[in-house]
Amino acid sequence: MLTSIHPKLPMREKQTTLEFYQKLGFEVFGAADFEDYLMVEKEGIQIHFFLFKELDPKENYGQVYIRSNDIDADYQEFSGRHAAAIHPNGHLANRPWGQREFSILDPDNNLLTFGQPE
Repeated sequence: MLTSIHPKLPMREKQTTLEFYQKLGFEVFGAADFEDYLMVEKEGIQIHFFLFKELDPKENYGQVYIRSNDIDADYQEFSGRHAAAIHPNGHLANRPWGQREFSILDPDNNLLTFGQPE
């Protein structure tokens, strides 16, 4: 029986990644601190990161889709906490595929899309 998913995305520098996600309201998950691994959590959503120092952000296509039950409040919170993180083409909008979505790019070009059915 499957119960959850925790995506693993690349990061070039742990401290930069941690600070970025903390600005979005995520907290460190777990008691162990690994030099080349990071786990963050917000409202039961975990995202894991592995160190990839040679990552070229322009060639990174890491993506995660996160479901929401209050997309407008989430957009307001995330854009208020870190407005620069909102993808230039990812502001909150109703999409042709029936989802209300917005997207965030992290420092390593990982794309986090948040969505809720219209």
